[in-house]
Amino acid sequence: MSRELPPLNALRAFEAAARLESISRAAEELHVTHGAVSRQVRLLEETLGVALFSKDGRGVKLTDAGERLRDASGEAFERLRSVCADLAKRSEDAPFVLGCPGSLLARWFIPRLDRLNRELPELRLQLSASEGELDPRRPGVDATLCFAAPPWPADMRVFELAAESIGPVLSPRYARHDALAAAAPEALLEEVLLHTVSRPQAWPQWARAQGLDDGRLRLGQGFEHLYYLLEAAVAGLGVAIAPQQLVADELASGRLVAPWGFVETPARLALWVPARQLDRRAERLAHWLRQQLTSR
Repeated sequence: MSRELPPLNALRAFEAAARLESISRAAEELHVTHGAVSRQVRLLEETLGVALFSKDGRGVKLTDAGERLRDASGEAFERLRSVCADLAKRSEDAPFVLGCPGSLLARWFIPRLDRLNRELPELRLQLSASEGELDPRRPGVDATLCFAAPPWPADMRVFELAAESIGPVLSPRYARHDALAAAAPEALLEEVLLHTVSRPQAWPQWARAQGLDDGRLRLGQGFEHLYYLLEAAVAGLGVAIAPQQLVADELASGRLVAPWGFVETPARLALWVPARQLDRRAERLAHWLRQQLTSR
């Protein structure tokens, strides 16, 4: 015996028309035309081989077969609505897991975490840090916050938050601070520069934007992660390069200075959410992050 169901779109149209006792009201609920509902009902009748509605003046009424199917389909669709609503509620009750590079997490996110928890308590945010290549599709992560350049993949919903701008920074404690702070960008071609192996293109990218020969750059001490690079700069060990967002607090406090400003790169700080599991909380988080990034 076949266990195949009739076309589900036809069943959905019939269920709405039978429940509302009107083809027109069913069309309004389903946001389709009157003719579209009528065609789906006719398709269902042809599939089942029975009449489900009969003429009743200017309207229609259910046949005995229609009443039987109305009761069964109404119960089934109501059960589906209830289960789907419960699943959606359970999803929103679960912690929202955010993947984030450790440097971005430590230098920008954590100082604002208390404010976020106060203003978006429904997130129940859980953080997952990584300094390796972040995979926004990995299981167990609802969204990923990172710097990346478009184009964006089709299977991701990407909320662009801010353009990335990079620039050299140094501490007032650095021995050559006074001489460099008053110098033109060309002075850095004679400086042994701190850098990070995770972003080897940063110094050349900045130099080219300044019209300088990036082949003349002199790279000195390297660090595996940006977090350590910036700690070295704060300690006065030399000139580092970093995204503006990650040194914003140090610049505001005077722990670092940026005498040559910042240049925009093609990258964007963005919140990546797999399209197949888009959580409404992601939109609220993206809005909050964008506000924080533009508030200075």
